[in-house]
Amino acid sequence: MEASALRTHMPKIPQNQNTSKVQSFSSLHQSHSHGFRLKQYPIMRKSLPLNGIRRGLQLKLSFGRREQCVLMAKCKGSDGEVAKESEGEGGGEGGEGLTYKEAGVDIDAGAELVKRIAKMADGIGGFGGVFPLGNSYLVAGTDGVGTKLKLAFETGMHDTIGIDLVAMSVNDIVTSGAKPLFFLDYFATSRLDVDLAERVIKGIVNGCQQSDCVLLGGETAEMPDFYKDGEYDLSGFAVGIVKKDFVIDGKNIEPGDVLIGLPSSGVHSNGFSLVRRVLQKSRLSLNDKLPGESTSLGEALMAPTVIYVKQVLDIISRGGVKGIAHITGGGFTDNIPRVFPKGMGARINTGSWPILPVFKWIQETGKIDNAEIMRTFNMGIGMVLVVSQETAVRILAEGNEANPVYRIGEVMDGEGVTYQ
Repeated sequence: MEASALRTHMPKIPQNQNTSKVQSFSSLHQSHSHGFRLKQYPIMRKSLPLNGIRRGLQLKLSFGRREQCVLMAKCKGSDGEVAKESEGEGGGEGGEGLTYKEAGVDIDAGAELVKRIAKMADGIGGFGGVFPLGNSYLVAGTDGVGTKLKLAFETGMHDTIGIDLVAMSVNDIVTSGAKPLFFLDYFATSRLDVDLAERVIKGIVNGCQQSDCVLLGGETAEMPDFYKDGEYDLSGFAVGIVKKDFVIDGKNIEPGDVLIGLPSSGVHSNGFSLVRRVLQKSRLSLNDKLPGESTSLGEALMAPTVIYVKQVLDIISRGGVKGIAHITGGGFTDNIPRVFPKGMGARINTGSWPILPVFKWIQETGKIDNAEIMRTFNMGIGMVLVVSQETAVRILAEGNEANPVYRIGEVMDGEGVTYQ
């Protein structure tokens, strides 16, 4: 980067937080609370695309009393860095329907990279990296919003993209039962448009408020000639905490347990390389109405990602939650099995929740087959809880119009996900 601005924020202390610890942090970092910190990098190097592979530290608990921290990697099938533009309408590989791979994102290649990383470092698979701290674990996650940014550029809807950024990380770490503590952001552009950047960061602040965490700091990088005028990139990083006795790890999941689905607001922040190919094929604009609906395509596709933190932590506090899966790139097919013990899989009842109109439009317009769409999008369910039969009865009884929940399937013997 030719110049960057380090932003550190004095945290506004939430109620019931230990103020002495926050104050000691503020005094330690006081010298960076104002102005720009400039750095010079005469040679620029672009990071290699990693197809949504994300690495962190995950605690391995299988060595008796010895706790060993090892490298963790995961593939979310995110379209952020590897998405590439494809010319023409295409028709998928060997068929008429569009596919995520044909749109530029190869989930299988990402899985292959994970296998190769596994040969170099043990402990692959979790949604968040876990680090021991006394009688608790710190849980960390990092992510971006992929090529949903391209739709933000085209529609001018910059006010909610920051909510997406926060959601992608905090939703990951809450799957371990962790309460988010703080969030940091990275905003990069070729020429800093202060008004636009302010709109984006207001969305980040909104997301932090929804997840009850502190926006602790961030980086603003201005890199001439690296991005097109008016465009920018975002990434974020969240850290949460959970007591060791209350971590959600999926170890107690057994056949017969129930899958509870929490509804999404739409596409959320994955699959947009395929969405953009479908939009191209449809020959509609983002200003056109979503067929059969009163909302525009732009509004439907840009709906901000649901932040599940408060709802999930409330459900966890009542007991009976054994595992949690954040449904992002890879859909049900790849994400739900990540929380299961070896030898177990899931049966999904596809008619048990309402499929949002935007997904019906995507599938029909792109002629996307069922297997492909269930491995790419959340299909209207953004978070899945694995619970006991008794807990499922309680959760379903407590659901209401404001916070609907659905019984979407069961845990079965045998690996993989089947649909009926």
